[in-house]
Amino acid sequence: MTDISIFNLEMTDRSQLKPKHDANGLTVVEVQIKQYQFNRFLYEFVGAGWEWTDRLPWTNSQWQAYSEADNLHSFVAYKDGAPAGYFELQQQDEANVEIVYFGLGERFIGKGFGGYLLTQAIEKAWALPNTRRVWVHTCTLDHPSALQNYQARGFSLFRTDTEPRTNQITAD
Repeated sequence: MTDISIFNLEMTDRSQLKPKHDANGLTVVEVQIKQYQFNRFLYEFVGAGWEWTDRLPWTNSQWQAYSEADNLHSFVAYKDGAPAGYFELQQQDEANVEIVYFGLGERFIGKGFGGYLLTQAIEKAWALPNTRRVWVHTCTLDHPSALQNYQARGFSLFRTDTEPRTNQITAD
């Protein structure tokens, strides 16, 4: 089995953002009423094609504790009334905000939505109180354009890790 490369990227100033403004009809809405079942649905909806498996065995209690935590902010992208993708922002210690999950559903990939959705994720992360750093990680299991999209929006690579591929490694 091939090893997996995990790319850790960061943005340390809002001015580093290189936005993509063309929404192509995509609307991004913050989830105001937290429901762990919805986060689980989005995780499975987007992650199915990218081997996101680490949270599949979670219990309802685990999903609820994670999804309904005060420091987690979920946003859903819609196209013509259908969920097209989502992202989750987690406020962490030392004024860090992690884009924990980010992605599009299979039918919405390759239609020009990724750059705009990522721009929205970054802008929403910087808008959270006291944010000093926005970071994300991706890996070689993710979409082949993922790393390029992160870098095109202004993220800088700060660390690359390599792990052996097992059924436990995910592309979150």
